Amino acid sequence: MTDMIDLSVATRRMDRVLDGIGDEHLLAATPCTEATVGMLVDHVLGLTLAFTAAASKDFEGLTDAPPTLPTGELPGGWNDVATARLSALADAWRDPDAWAGTTRAGGIDLPGEIAGLVALDELVVHGWDLAVATGQPYACEPDEIAACLAFAGTVSDEQRTEGALFGPAVSVPGDAPALHRLLGLTGRDPSWAPPG
Repeated sequence: MTDMIDLSVATRRMDRVLDGIGDEHLLAATPCTEATVGMLVDHVLGLTLAFTAAASKDFEGLTDAPPTLPTGELPGGWNDVATARLSALADAWRDPDAWAGTTRAGGIDLPGEIAGLVALDELVVHGWDLAVATGQPYACEPDEIAACLAFAGTVSDEQRTEGALFGPAVSVPGDAPALHRLLGLTGRDPSWAPPG
């Protein structure tokens, strides 16, 4: 089994990024070509629920179906909702049982340890997406990036398609910073900047 990873560092960082997003950002472009900032925030709100349920091995509803396309229609007080959901996500993955056995996410049965890595990767990579789209600084802990790189490196080229967990890999120099290599592996151009 993979060593347990404390997701609270990533959830707190995501919360800070979300705190820096105002209504004026919600229609802005992101590195995810088909998604606005609002759509990615919507996705983050959904994934926090789904991966909290996956950690708890709660196989009702949230874990059974593939994620729906985010609409960008956010609930009132969405930032407070996000804070609560991110905290619950970190708490759920503190339980060693979350990392053991089999769970389900997006209608797919998978080892708990892999689900935990997917949750971490979603937080790290979408945190960057949202930060760069809204002009915020972004840095991750080396151990988080190393865990995400190890996970992303197991995804084959055939599994990298539009709409999948990762898009086609983007070529990044081997001596690039670790975060840039992770972004490339997950289908992002580390040099992306908002249009204009």
